[in-house]
Amino acid sequence: MENIIKTDLEYLVRQPKVKTAKTPLIILLHGVGSNERNMFSLADSLPDNFLVVSARGPLTLGQGSYAWFQVQFTENGPSINEEQAENARKTIIKFIDDLKKVEDFDADEVYLVGFSQGGIMSYSVALTEPEKVKGAAILSGRLLPEVKPLVVSNDRLRKVNFFISHGTQDPVLKFDFALDAVDYLKSKDLKPVFHQYTEVHTINNQMLSDLNQWLKEVN
Repeated sequence: MENIIKTDLEYLVRQPKVKTAKTPLIILLHGVGSNERNMFSLADSLPDNFLVVSARGPLTLGQGSYAWFQVQFTENGPSINEEQAENARKTIIKFIDDLKKVEDFDADEVYLVGFSQGGIMSYSVALTEPEKVKGAAILSGRLLPEVKPLVVSNDRLRKVNFFISHGTQDPVLKFDFALDAVDYLKSKDLKPVFHQYTEVHTINNQMLSDLNQWLKEVN
């Protein structure tokens, strides 16, 4: 059943279908111009033991259209509003803490699952506040160069798990962004799980299946 509760971010929630002693949490983060309902459509396809929360970005672009930060696509690649991106990073970190007050889940089993700009935010949070999350799944996203100066020590990062999926034909966020992020994570002594697909900027059934397999393995 859908339910919206007022925190700093509005969100939808799917309670776990299978109750366990300690409930893990998935936070779904949508892409630019989308909304929490779009990502929430994946909720019933995710593992039954998870509490699933789908958050709405803080910026309103139009009716039913939201974002974590403004971005322009230029000949030299995406150009972001850095202040908005930083504010969104801090907002998601606070949102994780606020959720503890209104939802029942294990704070040591928090996973970010983001598509496109939501994937960007998943990187940004996991690499700067790794104590808040056990894993981050980045679906067709990229790692912001602006975030790299904020990335914490390898020792603090070592317990965070990363899942990366990307289409080789992605016209929005090029496949090279995924390759660059994988190399960067490996330089931090991390071992990301990386899947590539002959796909565009989307989430298909195989991506979802691979994501579920990863969630079951790291949970």
